[in-house]
Amino acid sequence: MTDLSVKPSLELGIIGNAATAALVDRFGDIVWMCLPRFDGDPAFCSLLEPKVGPQDGVWSVRCDDLTETRQSYRRNTAILETVQIDAQGNSLRIIDFLPRFRDRGRMFRGRTLVRIIEPLQGMPRITTRLRPRHGYGAHSATVRRGSNHLRYELGEERLRLTTSAPVEFVLNETPFLLDRPRVFLLGPDEPLSEAPEVLAASFLDRTQGYWADWVRALSIPPDYQDAVIRAAITLKLCEYEETGAIVAALTTSIPEYQGTGRNWDYRYCWLRDSFFTVKALNSLGVTKTMEDYLEYVLNLATGSPDGYMQPLFGLGHERVIVEESCDALAGYAGNAPVRRGNAAYVQVQNDGYGSVILAVSQCFFDERLPRLGGIDLFHRLEVLGEQAVARWNTPDAGLWEFRTRESIHTHSAMMCWGACDRLARIAAHLGLEDRATRWGAEAAKIREAIEAYGWSETRQSYVMAFGSDDLDASLLLMTEIGYTTGANPRYRATVLAIEAELRQGHHLFRYKTPDDFGAPETAFTACTFWLIDALSRLGRTDEAREIFAAVLAQRNSLGLLSEGVHVASRTLWGNFPQTYSMVGLINAAGKLSRRWEDVV
Repeated sequence: MTDLSVKPSLELGIIGNAATAALVDRFGDIVWMCLPRFDGDPAFCSLLEPKVGPQDGVWSVRCDDLTETRQSYRRNTAILETVQIDAQGNSLRIIDFLPRFRDRGRMFRGRTLVRIIEPLQGMPRITTRLRPRHGYGAHSATVRRGSNHLRYELGEERLRLTTSAPVEFVLNETPFLLDRPRVFLLGPDEPLSEAPEVLAASFLDRTQGYWADWVRALSIPPDYQDAVIRAAITLKLCEYEETGAIVAALTTSIPEYQGTGRNWDYRYCWLRDSFFTVKALNSLGVTKTMEDYLEYVLNLATGSPDGYMQPLFGLGHERVIVEESCDALAGYAGNAPVRRGNAAYVQVQNDGYGSVILAVSQCFFDERLPRLGGIDLFHRLEVLGEQAVARWNTPDAGLWEFRTRESIHTHSAMMCWGACDRLARIAAHLGLEDRATRWGAEAAKIREAIEAYGWSETRQSYVMAFGSDDLDASLLLMTEIGYTTGANPRYRATVLAIEAELRQGHHLFRYKTPDDFGAPETAFTACTFWLIDALSRLGRTDEAREIFAAVLAQRNSLGLLSEGVHVASRTLWGNFPQTYSMVGLINAAGKLSRRWEDVV
């Protein structure tokens, strides 16, 4: 049963089709949806609380005397169902989705949000409130009525609602009896080709069939199947398929914790995620999505003449992502400021060279891909490698994007090592022995420095930055990228040191040292997955499974994760849904599960 008094929370579901996405709260309200892309102006923005009032920037359907709600996805789909029950026992079901299916030889992913509202028991009395806004919550829509539709003018965007419900009741928010199913289609300002009931039924049937087929083709482990399937669907919904980009999250400015000021816009693509994302997509066997993502990364990697890589990019390869405050929105749970854009795009983050080259290495070795990497692509990657060689021992903002200080971060140096190491492997694979020798020598030089300056005899651990005694969770990734193995005494000692300082119960903080905003308040879920990987490599598999079970229990009721967890209150915080968390779940499940041959 839903607690009707608690709001806001990250008890949210995601619907989408790899072109558009929306977030639906536990009441069935559409509380977040950006147009025309994930990083666009939110037409529905009530998640971030418009200052004009909580009933704006939302699309709600509410039965009178609501007492209970429950939600679930249709099995193995992105189709979300919300049931509302009133005090008299009347009930209704809201079916929410965006259409996605193959049509006439291509993928149809129409930017039309479909809502089917049907009575389940009795005849509940309902009110629908459709109040989109634009200008990041600053302006209400101009509404114009047609014969069987409403047009919402949102600055440059135009939306049309076509419905089988009385338009008058929708326009004036008039309560009415739900005596039969009612259909609502909100999308581009274009007339429908068929009656809304016919079109919605067709879209629903074909979309359900698409997702069933997509899930059927996944490669998943025998254990944790439900969790992996939901994570895989969520990862797909965070892909902007037109360009292949995968956003870090669908939201902006959901803070890392109450009152911290750590409110960032995550609706962009960070290249530091590329290696781990490709690994997850590869393990799932979704080669087309992986190929599209690799093409997106390759376009960016080869688009800079000198090989310099900024940390993040827009969905359409935008390089300038100006950060500014949106003053018409009070913020999630009142946490201001709400930000659009992200100033981290101007930071120096030297780990990206390794992340990109590690990810793109797949193109040279994976025979499933239609276009294998060759000498020309290798030479393009060498331009990135030259940047890694020039930068590995220079200060940067690091993986955690410190805004007021720079250091020579061990993780950044390690990823530059990874860039050189993979270039050596690719060169050997291509028969370019002189280039393999050169890149192998560069990797050896970086390794020597990491062992000399990234290791602390005092702490008996690798450390966050050269010459520092601080620890951070990124040091756990040394085995993941192939720098060392779980048998290495230094690595084993580092894992123990990180557990002692950064672990809190079954969760791991990224670091504890105060930064630009003070000491972190929440555990970072991706880091917890790194710990799970590290423990399994050390042979502590039972402990790793115990931690994994705790993380799965921390998901919301629909199986989704945000960026972090406030351990004491067991609440989710940070932007949502966090693809890095879902990627970590997929990779950890594959590592911890039994093999199929051990099950059947």
